[in-house]
Amino acid sequence: MIKKLFALWLAGAALAVAADQSTVPVRHAITHEDVWLMKRVGAPVPSPDGKWVIYTINEPAYDAKEQWSDLWMKSLTDDSPVRRLTYSKGAESGVNWSPDSRKIAFSAKREGDEVPQIYVLDLSGGEAERVTSLTLGAGSPKWSPDSKSLLFVSQVYPGAMDEAANKKAAKEHKDRKYNARAYEQFPARFWNQWLDDKKAHLFVQEATAGAKAHDLLAGTQFAALPGFGGSNSEEGQNLEAEWAPDGNAVVFTASTNRNEAARAPVSVQIFMVGLTGGEPQPLTRDVGSYGQLSFSSDGKTLLCLTEPNTPDKVYDLTRLASFPWPFKNERRVLTAGLDRAVSRYGAPAGSDRIYFTYEHAGLEQLHSVSYAGGDVRDEASPSTGSIGGLSAGGKAVVGVWDSAVNPAEIYSFNGEPKRLTSINTAKAATIDWLPVEHFWFKAKDGRDIHNMIVKPAGFDPKKKYPLFVVMHGGAANMWHDTFVLRWNYHLLAQPGYIVLLTDYKGSTGYGEEFARSIQLDPLKGPADEINEAADEAIKRYAFIDGKRQAAGGASYGGHLANWLQATTTRYKAIISHAGEMDLVMQWGTSDSIYGREVNSGGPVWGDSPVWREQSPVMQAGNHAKGTGFLTPILITVGEQDFRVPMNNALMNFATQQRLNVPSKLLVFPEAGHWILRGEDSRYWYGEVHAWLAKWLK
Repeated sequence: MIKKLFALWLAGAALAVAADQSTVPVRHAITHEDVWLMKRVGAPVPSPDGKWVIYTINEPAYDAKEQWSDLWMKSLTDDSPVRRLTYSKGAESGVNWSPDSRKIAFSAKREGDEVPQIYVLDLSGGEAERVTSLTLGAGSPKWSPDSKSLLFVSQVYPGAMDEAANKKAAKEHKDRKYNARAYEQFPARFWNQWLDDKKAHLFVQEATAGAKAHDLLAGTQFAALPGFGGSNSEEGQNLEAEWAPDGNAVVFTASTNRNEAARAPVSVQIFMVGLTGGEPQPLTRDVGSYGQLSFSSDGKTLLCLTEPNTPDKVYDLTRLASFPWPFKNERRVLTAGLDRAVSRYGAPAGSDRIYFTYEHAGLEQLHSVSYAGGDVRDEASPSTGSIGGLSAGGKAVVGVWDSAVNPAEIYSFNGEPKRLTSINTAKAATIDWLPVEHFWFKAKDGRDIHNMIVKPAGFDPKKKYPLFVVMHGGAANMWHDTFVLRWNYHLLAQPGYIVLLTDYKGSTGYGEEFARSIQLDPLKGPADEINEAADEAIKRYAFIDGKRQAAGGASYGGHLANWLQATTTRYKAIISHAGEMDLVMQWGTSDSIYGREVNSGGPVWGDSPVWREQSPVMQAGNHAKGTGFLTPILITVGEQDFRVPMNNALMNFATQQRLNVPSKLLVFPEAGHWILRGEDSRYWYGEVHAWLAKWLK
């Protein structure tokens, strides 16, 4: 009897263990599907009363036609279920709350729309209503203080005074029999698109369907200036605008010297225009640039970010600044003593402090400063990862937080950080991955260099792993402890590599001097520090096989990959995406010129030796010496890339073939600076893994 009871107890215990184990997710090595199909969370937008937050969830698919993107709403005051607001494949953008927190406006291209239009959704119920019908579309809506009207941005053809003229001009362009582009000022193209003669204007209309939109800049000398334009961004050139607190005017940023972009910094200043239109009034008149305009909740302070555009310098810190309102040109730089660039900020109601984030050593955490300025302090933040999309509404402060092993979720930052969503947590729990590991070392030039390493799935410290050195773009950029789509750290490490991420000189997040130190040394100095970082990692970590090293990068990281391939033979394989091969050619064919001259010591026809001495192709003589141009290289490029045009990749491939170096060229016809189509991305990762496996053996 005792034996029988013991047997029954053992059986029950086994079942209990099995049941307990069944609740633990089975973890697997990361796949491309894990990366590509992870839901993508947009920056949260809190309501003015601080009770709600709206955010976008993009549900990706390998077939772009199957992707969905919708708006969701979450309470900030209780744990009630999230509410889905839209059910449309077309993505919504520019979400903005009405001041009474009853409605939202957004831009979307829905069924029947040829271009994106402004929609208004009453949150008490019902469907979103389209309120604009402009020929060239509308975006970036902002509610007036009385919640009755909308301010937004739309494109306008030269000389078009109203919608009828704009519509006529659009038809003429569509019907013309020739196909040509004409330019009289630089640049002709920007990032991944050719520019045209349309310009962004500001419009105001009542927030109801059928209301007439009024162009605030129509017929002004200001908008007719050859240098008039918005702020440059990866999405294009646009105007950033806010309603003045009394609702009788609009405050916006714009440039008036864009026609000088080939020979001088472009300055973005603050202007104001009344609701009846007329010539805008300049509020600032310096050589710097301004952006991220917002007003304090009491309407007494205009907040913004500012850069000084320091003459003959390649990098400026972005600082938080304020002006008294009604406007007086008495600028106060609130973070003047902080040697870091402010990323995003939010000013909650009822608080005497403004909250913001900045980059440092792989992290982006929360900080604050008073309206008086000068008293920056650290606020409660996660100890790892990066805070992004910071914003304030009412007394609420919200943002997105993620890390290399925690895809993005919405967080509240009122006191201790609180996760509000669980969009990706379950899927992330099934992946076998380890957090990034940080280390520092002192380079030969005396600089302290920060690094992160990423280990593969099933990591065993007793084994030996090849080292894959991956270099970030920019150079004004920093490796973040974050979940990324392109060059995903864990997917690169997945076949069994240790990935090394180094913030070489020229990187952001370490102060102004550190970022500026790349000037007159665009490739050699950073590359030397990367090689030193690899040496340090091999010395520190016994599980790294120093005899098997590879290196790769994209954009500026691709420039460095080309330089390493040209100047050293320590690496067994190189991956170069969107990398420049010749500084002179890159100067003449990319969408930026002046900054490259400042960085290299003058125009290409001047006496600066940098143009030749730090162009990878000019080091081809190293092949005969056995000191460079020997490492097998995989070269990849998007055919529509205008930031680092494809001729760089063609020259690179030609040089390798001329020298009989093992090389492979991949051209993605539909890609620009980044590979953004799902199947293209899956193929690219497969080719990268195959190239590394072939040469690292």
